[in-house]
Amino acid sequence: MKENADKARALTEVEIEKQLRDGKEQMFRLKFQMSMGQMDGLKKVRALKKDRARMLTVLKERELASRQLGKAQEQK
Repeated sequence: MKENADKARALTEVEIEKQLRDGKEQMFRLKFQMSMGQMDGLKKVRALKKDRARMLTVLKERELASRQLGKAQEQK
C-alpha cells in the first residue's frame, strides 16, 4: 500500500487529475457492466476506489503544504 501512495506522490498534479478522470470513467463502466450482470468486478471496483482516495489524499497534502508555506512566508 505504501508503494502505491509513493507512486501517486511522484506524479505531477496534471497526471494525477488525468488518472482521476480515467479512473472515474472506468468505475462508471465497471458499475454499468456489473448492473447488467456481465462481470463480477467487485475487486476491481474496490481497487479503483482505493487508488482514487490515495490520489485525492496526495492532492490534499500538496494543497495543505502550499498553504502552510504561504503562511510562513507572510509571517516573515
